Amino acid sequence: MARRNDERRAALVDAAIEVLAREGARGLTFRAVDTEAGVPTGTASNYFANRDELLTQAGARVYERLQPDEETIEGTRTAPHDRETYVRLMRELVGRVSGFRTGYLALLELRLEATRRPALRSILTERVRADVEQNVSFHEASGLPGDATAVKLLMLTLNWLIVEQLTLPEVFPEEEREALVAAAVDRIVFAGSGPDRPLR
Repeated sequence: MARRNDERRAALVDAAIEVLAREGARGLTFRAVDTEAGVPTGTASNYFANRDELLTQAGARVYERLQPDEETIEGTRTAPHDRETYVRLMRELVGRVSGFRTGYLALLELRLEATRRPALRSILTERVRADVEQNVSFHEASGLPGDATAVKLLMLTLNWLIVEQLTLPEVFPEEEREALVAAAVDRIVFAGSGPDRPLR
């Protein structure tokens, strides 16, 4: 019974993510979540105390689903610690996050909503800070080049590239996005590519 409840809760949170991405935070109602999940009206209200709880659980679920799988993590540990590996990893990261389009758009909606809801802002701040620290710790343990500042700068740079890709994909065509990822790695981690070094 508990497992069935857990599965139902996860399905409702996943439905909330889809509603957030499509309708925005204002469109996130218990009724909309019930409809998206294909469950009887009133189901979501039995699982979440209020809309704020639903919002925060949706944010946590997005981060959970964006985590790399164990094979990707192991590949990072065993790969050569050179520029080519770094560029490949960053391209894979952009691809993985962009691949969960509704999740990332839902996160953007949650960030906007957090500007109006102090409790949500506090929870998101804590979650994002923990995500940054986890990325820095993993990077340092992996032995890849670059320091904590480089990791943070890459996160900031690639996050906005992902926003462009998901909201205005014609601004930077795929080939240019790939080149920009390589350029970010070169200039942030490897101290610049230089004017004569082609972007790959």
